[in-house]
Amino acid sequence: MNQSKRRDLTAEEQDVLEHGHLRLLSSRQDIARCDQILIEHHYLHDVTLVGEHLRYAFVYKGRWLAVATWSSAAYHLKDRDQFIGWTPEQCRRRLPLLANNSRLLVLPDCHSPNLISRFMKLMLAQLSEDWQQRWGHPIALVETFVDPRFYQGTAYKVSGWSHLGKTAGWKRDADDFYEKNGLPKQIWVRELVKKACVKLRAPQLPEPWAKVEAARSPRCTAQAQEIRGLMQAMEEEVPEFRRRQALAYPVAGLLCLVVMAAAQGVVLGPSDLADYADTLSQGQLRALKFRLDPHTRKVRCPKKTVFSTLLQELDEDLFERVLLSWQAQILGPAQDKIVIVDGKKIRHAGLEIVNAVDSQGRFLGSVLTSSKSNEIPAARQLLRQQDLLGKITLTDALHTNEETARQILFEGGGDYLMTVKGNQPTLQKNLETLFAEQSFSPSAHGAEPGVKTGTEPQPPGNSISAMPGGHSQPGQFPGRPLGRPAGDPSQTQGPQDWKNEMVARGGLSGEQPDAGPTAGPRPARAQTRLLGRGEPAPSLSGYHAAGRHQPRAHAQGGADLGDRSTRDRQPGQRRS
Repeated sequence: MNQSKRRDLTAEEQDVLEHGHLRLLSSRQDIARCDQILIEHHYLHDVTLVGEHLRYAFVYKGRWLAVATWSSAAYHLKDRDQFIGWTPEQCRRRLPLLANNSRLLVLPDCHSPNLISRFMKLMLAQLSEDWQQRWGHPIALVETFVDPRFYQGTAYKVSGWSHLGKTAGWKRDADDFYEKNGLPKQIWVRELVKKACVKLRAPQLPEPWAKVEAARSPRCTAQAQEIRGLMQAMEEEVPEFRRRQALAYPVAGLLCLVVMAAAQGVVLGPSDLADYADTLSQGQLRALKFRLDPHTRKVRCPKKTVFSTLLQELDEDLFERVLLSWQAQILGPAQDKIVIVDGKKIRHAGLEIVNAVDSQGRFLGSVLTSSKSNEIPAARQLLRQQDLLGKITLTDALHTNEETARQILFEGGGDYLMTVKGNQPTLQKNLETLFAEQSFSPSAHGAEPGVKTGTEPQPPGNSISAMPGGHSQPGQFPGRPLGRPAGDPSQTQGPQDWKNEMVARGGLSGEQPDAGPTAGPRPARAQTRLLGRGEPAPSLSGYHAAGRHQPRAHAQGGADLGDRSTRDRQPGQRRS
């Protein structure tokens, strides 16, 4: 059987392969010339490119021998998606990492052996880098379609592409409409990165690719059953405030949609919400109880004006209460002991809002800052709405001031951790003295302020002065009866005793000063002294004012936190 032999290349053909080069077409003249060539000589006679795209030409001695175009990949391609192994949501969010070789043409009278494979090799080597420079992200995998009526895909096969199968024979006729054309095409793909399919279907994309996924607009992925649970909470609590003719979109359904959008980072206003609503399926729209369009017989999707009206007329306080209640039903009661307060400026709206979250990111509430005020009063209003008992409140330096600290400590029954910066010199000096120059209460010895921690003054005893409801005597801590040894299990308070004491003290724990006459003004003075009365709000880099209330030191103790009248007393002298 005779076998055909490959003929040797001529000198000119070899020179074309060696000295021909790739040109990225970017100027208007080059783009127009490329499009004109494709319209005249390509069998489709069309140059419509979808989404992100690039054009190339193979040039030899200034002459164009071949042209090609690359554009965005197809939305849905069964064989390709199975080859990659990603989920439909991963496909939607990561599709920009794929490109489609939408046109490939060798000009008439320019055909020569290996020209097309040489052209393809140069493009594949340069495509991802050029795409990164033009569109801001790389390409991981490429695809193309070959019409078997005219070609067999040989150029792709010799270039390392894989033949996956055939399309179903549909073509897109509009943004959301496909029609059957009965002309299935071959599907070819090629990885530009080693193990690209594995990386594309992984839970997390590699760092250079991750921004592609982050830039994609969110899509509602909630199931209809999940939507109905939120709908029930909204319908029970939020009344319908619009006229009957406007009820194509019930307010409960709109609020559910807003909640789901905000949970996925859609926070830029009515236009952003309308774009998010467009991603809902008909089943999701029905779960929100939106009405059918009588002309199309499809469930309507709300537009920008609907959301604008809703946000202008909505009672935001009621909405927040319903949202927090629903959140508690889903997540259970909040158990976290951290409350983080922070303010944010909403640039697109010209507003400033103060939010409270816990250490797990759970939403605890928000307050809008008045147009003629700042974050500080808004934060105090927000803190009054929180359960701070036994919790630690974290704030930034703006809220490091006496009034906020007193509110957290005395009104809320919690503790605080505040950032301190150098624009509060008095507070900075106090902290440096407390933490660097002397022992700090309660480890300091009240009778001998110069004695360092770890030494025992004579006579031995506890240097901490009595807190209301406790006793101060040698070797004992405040809050225990006389003679009861520390750590004696037989004398330990039980839960009921602790509750009775809390009731007797008006709900205050043993660590909190009683506001009664025995307490006097000294605890408040101690806080005032530490925070620096009259100083501006913020604080000192590298320090934190930790607001956990400690039993106050004796007047002669190292930290000067008491009133001056007690500092002049001798050890053991009673207060008059």
